[in-house]
Amino acid sequence: MAETSFDIIIIGSGPGGYVTAIRAAQLGFSTAIVEREYLGGVCLNWGCIPTKALLRSAEIFHYLQHAKDYGLSAGNVTYDPSAVVKRSRAVSKRLNDGVGFLMKKNKVTVIWGEASIEGPGKVAVKAGRSEAPKGAIGPGSYQAKHIILATGARPRVLPGLEPDKKLIWTYFEAMIPDRMPKSLLVVGSGAIGIEFASFYRTLGAEVTVVEILPQILPAEDAEIAAFVRKSLAKQGIRILTGAKVTKLDKKTDGVTATIDDGKGGTQTVSVERVIAAVGVVGNIENLGLEKLGVKTERGAVVIDGACKTNVPGIYAIGDVAGPPLLAHKAEHEGVICVEAIKGLHPHPMNRQLIPGCTYCSPQVASVGLTEQAAKDKKRDIRVGRFPFVGNGKAIALGEDQGLVKVIFDKKTGQLLGAHMVGAEVTELIQGYVIAMNLETTEEELMHTVFPHPTLSEMMKEAVLDAYGRVLNI
Repeated sequence: MAETSFDIIIIGSGPGGYVTAIRAAQLGFSTAIVEREYLGGVCLNWGCIPTKALLRSAEIFHYLQHAKDYGLSAGNVTYDPSAVVKRSRAVSKRLNDGVGFLMKKNKVTVIWGEASIEGPGKVAVKAGRSEAPKGAIGPGSYQAKHIILATGARPRVLPGLEPDKKLIWTYFEAMIPDRMPKSLLVVGSGAIGIEFASFYRTLGAEVTVVEILPQILPAEDAEIAAFVRKSLAKQGIRILTGAKVTKLDKKTDGVTATIDDGKGGTQTVSVERVIAAVGVVGNIENLGLEKLGVKTERGAVVIDGACKTNVPGIYAIGDVAGPPLLAHKAEHEGVICVEAIKGLHPHPMNRQLIPGCTYCSPQVASVGLTEQAAKDKKRDIRVGRFPFVGNGKAIALGEDQGLVKVIFDKKTGQLLGAHMVGAEVTELIQGYVIAMNLETTEEELMHTVFPHPTLSEMMKEAVLDAYGRVLNI
């Protein structure tokens, strides 16, 4: 008979859930993970990974179109939408299979089905939404001293913007189009909205973005967001900020949107498809949380620094535990959670040290305080900037449009924030994250030798600029 009692049961197998399971197993806990639909959760199957595969295809297509800029020739450049999608799905499948391998390697029991907490230490699992993978066990009653919620989030639905999977899409449908739309309206300009706007525009669609706030990428530094907006507009993306979609009139194979421009006027836009990218909401329903008295707030489970809820034996990590809604935040919270259960006294997560990345063209990456946030906190600051146009590697790559920006505390030299836009900045940002985590000062960064020629040299130059010592501009 299959085992039904464990030290730890994790509900949800996304990046947070499966990483938590692995760490729990490493620490000697008998561990099970419950999944209702697909190993790896939204991130591996319908989020972070497949979108990056799509964006990579768009990037290669863009470079082929501009081959002559590099002294090359590539005539009659086209793309096959079905093949682009097929590659993206194959990437997801490979990683999905990889999660299954990791569960087996670490002796984590996979329970296939939909879970709810029946009482302290008791989990009921009913049939899942898809066929169970090989080796998983099925529905039933299970027990665990510790139950960790890692149920993730789903697209937020606003009245009037309800997705119908045909004309009005969420990111699920946007990743697997049956054909490439000639025109598209993206509602919302956070990371998801801007990434899809960038992808579809690169492949030739006429794209309009509507954002209710004054700034696109609202979580980013205003100077960086303005740079991105100018770049996207240059690519032909139409952007309306301070605006709101008030009505969607669906046709046979298209949609006419009525938009309040925020200035007392309205306009209409007719497009073939609409992507609703107005955020996500935590999956807290049907888990038995109300019956148990688990505290929730604004659609998220309330936790402490060790990911404990107000009910003993129940924990929450990742999107279901609130912002920032990022896979790497979920993974780190999961490790903190099980290490705390083990009694290892891990450091609580410092949310100011969680980097954020947007994989549009140009890429955006940031960590810590924006310039405005630092001023709002009454910090006396120094700001340094370095443009891509002053970097030899960027020019050699043909990617000379971008900016690196750093913010320091003037009195202590503490690095408060770093914000970047341009080629490969999502790979560069971790240097600043490590520096902030180690409480590095500007002096230590200025005494660090950066390799030449690399894009990373701009990170040092920006620091030098904050202190009036910049060399290459």
